[in-house]
Amino acid sequence: MSVNIIKVANLALSLFLEFCMVVGFAYWGFNTGSSLMAQLFLGIGVPMGVIVVWGIFLAPASTRRLHGRPHWVLEIILFAASISAVFMAGRPTLAGVFAAIYAINVMLRLVWKQ
Repeated sequence: MSVNIIKVANLALSLFLEFCMVVGFAYWGFNTGSSLMAQLFLGIGVPMGVIVVWGIFLAPASTRRLHGRPHWVLEIILFAASISAVFMAGRPTLAGVFAAIYAINVMLRLVWKQ
């Protein structure tokens, strides 16, 4: 397998992990809310807020995209919050796997300057 294919696969993994981050917030919200309204707010509202923040500050096509350290800080905060949410929703193993895969993906993106 050529290195270029692996680099493209790592970028595809990044996109998949972004999707998992949003799903993690949704899972937490629907399992945390004590009433239907709370579940809807947390399970839909929080992921939608994260999508908006990501779209404004982290999306590649955004005109307000952060670069360098601010980009990494915001990305890591959002992923750490999602991983913590999955953990708090009662899925510690899933949260650990998510964290490990995300860490590997970040290390490869840094090494390959993706």
